[in-house]
Amino acid sequence: MNKSVFILLLASLITGGYASAQQAPREEDPEPKKGFDKSKLFFGGTFGLSFSNAYTLVNVSPQIGYRFNDYLAAGTGVNFIYSSDKYFDNYGNDAFRYNYGVTGLNIFGRVYPIREAFVQLQPELNYTWGNIKYYNPSSTQKLDAKVVPSLLGGAGGAIPMGGNGAFIIMVQYDLLQQNRSPYGNHAFFSFGYNVGF
Repeated sequence: MNKSVFILLLASLITGGYASAQQAPREEDPEPKKGFDKSKLFFGGTFGLSFSNAYTLVNVSPQIGYRFNDYLAAGTGVNFIYSSDKYFDNYGNDAFRYNYGVTGLNIFGRVYPIREAFVQLQPELNYTWGNIKYYNPSSTQKLDAKVVPSLLGGAGGAIPMGGNGAFIIMVQYDLLQQNRSPYGNHAFFSFGYNVGF
């Protein structure tokens, strides 16, 4: 019985010592900076190339953003897109080709439910121009320039790549589906890289 009392007393001392160590005063966490903090800025965007006999896409769309906290970021960017899409007749011959140029502005907001994943909403206003080239008989029809709104909704992941950098992969869809939207009527993937300042 003396052995049991000794073990119980030793366990009480260890537990009490551990509890008081947990409650010991510690250094105060530094107060978060107030106002603008340039270390929360990040630069990124999308760069894409796609080439084939029927389709060509060049997309250069840089963005700059600000990480307000662990859960919320927002920013703005510009779009520069060129696309060319060839169509064929029933016999596999060249019928016509659409050529589009797009330039525009966007803003975006991201919510991070967890550190490595986010949902994003990105309103855009794009100026589009282009032409249609017919092959048989050969002719070209100029398309009227047009301002096209888009609202991209999507989700993605941020894979840390050392330091303040992260590789971004997203799936997005244009929720507005306006005529001549540069994104078409299907979901699309985009890849990019964010670098913190």
